Amino acid sequence: MAWIDRLQREGARWAGRGIDLLFPPRCILCHEDIVAADPIASANNQAAEACRGAVCTACIRAVSTDVMRCLRCGEAVSDTSDCRRCRGRPCDWDGIVVLAGYSDRLREAVLKAKHPASEDISAALATLLVRKHRVAITGWNIEAVVPVPMHWRRRALRRTSAADELARRMALLLHVPVWAGLRRHKATRMQNELPIEERQENVCAAFRAQRRLDGKCILLVDDVVTTGATL
Repeated sequence: MAWIDRLQREGARWAGRGIDLLFPPRCILCHEDIVAADPIASANNQAAEACRGAVCTACIRAVSTDVMRCLRCGEAVSDTSDCRRCRGRPCDWDGIVVLAGYSDRLREAVLKAKHPASEDISAALATLLVRKHRVAITGWNIEAVVPVPMHWRRRALRRTSAADELARRMALLLHVPVWAGLRRHKATRMQNELPIEERQENVCAAFRAQRRLDGKCILLVDDVVTTGATL
């Protein structure tokens, strides 16, 4: 009966509030307790509800007001769509969107998302990213979301892939499929271990694409972008 279902929902909601009161959830970015009655939540209700229990509304507001960024590499820029390094260079993609700069808070969350049992972190980051850039992403008319794959040896060690989980969550929010259309057949060094001028060569010919990607407009997802060399 309808009244029984409503009673069960209300009971579950109040039980959840009781648990939050005893063990307040902490923000994955700033580690502060998440306050259920945060006044910012009313002004940012959609994002706060989507990230409930993972990101506080203060951090939602912070990443939502990030600086302008280069559409080619994601670097912060002042008043143009391209940074000085990318200006004039040929570009084979429509643009790059990022959640925010790789600050201490976000860096820790991204590193945690690289390990098993981190689905809540990946879900929150994916939700914030899609919410922030939905207009741009929708304008690209993407047909699928494709994660940047790890080499099989690294995947076996980590037992999970942050890019895979982010791609899966973003695809759900964007109502498009996830395609595993890339294979990393070359074990490369970590990009952050190399100087900028060597990163392009490091990933050169490291990936192979399936024919299903030919002529398709896809959203390529990775957990960290530095110079755009992987693209």
